[in-house]
Amino acid sequence: MGDEAPKRAAGYAAAELIEDGMVVGLGTGSTVRFAMERLAEQVRAGFTCVGVPTSHQTAMRARALGIPLASLNDAPHLAMAIDGADEVDPGLRLIKGRGAAQTREKCVAAAADRLVIVIGEEKLTDRLSTLVPIEVLPFACATVMGQLALLGGSGRVREGVAKDGPVLTDNGGLVVDWSFGPIQDPAGLEEAIERIPGVVAAGLFTRFTKKTTVIVGDGAGYRVITR
Repeated sequence: MGDEAPKRAAGYAAAELIEDGMVVGLGTGSTVRFAMERLAEQVRAGFTCVGVPTSHQTAMRARALGIPLASLNDAPHLAMAIDGADEVDPGLRLIKGRGAAQTREKCVAAAADRLVIVIGEEKLTDRLSTLVPIEVLPFACATVMGQLALLGGSGRVREGVAKDGPVLTDNGGLVVDWSFGPIQDPAGLEEAIERIPGVVAAGLFTRFTKKTTVIVGDGAGYRVITR
């Protein structure tokens, strides 16, 4: 429970930013789960809101909690999106995609006026360097990996844990986890990856820093980081 307390503090703080009547993007991951639990408490108390989930997992969890849902097509403009991250640098650039939902998370982040990222303090880093998840079309996986190799580093197609074969995203894509080492130019790398034919979306999030707020759970509760 001690390890969960900072995540819970950050998630609850994010939920408190939601105002009555808002349409809110709901990301995928363990810390966002706490935000959803707090939001569900508010809904049971009479609060009105609609969530736009970024994955089947999030949609199932929201329905179980009683949070009303809509698709991004139903609600193409969002007041806020709440999500997690695998790494966050001092410029509020992110690596996301450990849950294989980065494509839908990127769509939701683009549609939101504000992006609230909830993390534990272990996700803060001076320079982005963890694996970059990249969703690719199965048809073009080999050619994409060849082009990624020209950008440096190495990677592999993500394999399932409780199944044989590769992980499939909610969009039917494959996930390539690529190690570039310490990333000198995250924005340039994001652009270069997403120019490769067959790439659906890279797990680098560098375009939303101006509207990003990061809530970091720590031993004292939480702290808020903005640009």
